[in-house]
Amino acid sequence: MITKSFLDELTYEVLGAAIEVHKTIGPGLLESVYQKCLIEELNEREISYQTELIVPVHYKNLKIDAELRCDLFIEECLVVELKSVREMLSVYEAQLLTYMNLLNALKGID
Repeated sequence: MITKSFLDELTYEVLGAAIEVHKTIGPGLLESVYQKCLIEELNEREISYQTELIVPVHYKNLKIDAELRCDLFIEECLVVELKSVREMLSVYEAQLLTYMNLLNALKGID
């Protein structure tokens, strides 16, 4: 069972890692570069994650090979989808919420 305090602490650590990456290498790079750097930060902080995790899609009891990939699934409860964009669009938020739902990211949080 994942507690809210654990999730809050984890979120704080991951945001700190992301800020460290941005402070160190700055803006304007590809998402793949930020992902590799963030992975290094997570490793340094001993935070477990899965990268490029295939997101399962089920339709009418069929498993659909939709080739959706989550950038980072951290501690099996936190979805991180990296974006290197000038503006956050609502479609990015929808993507993140969908991945969270499909990965059951917040199920079992007490």
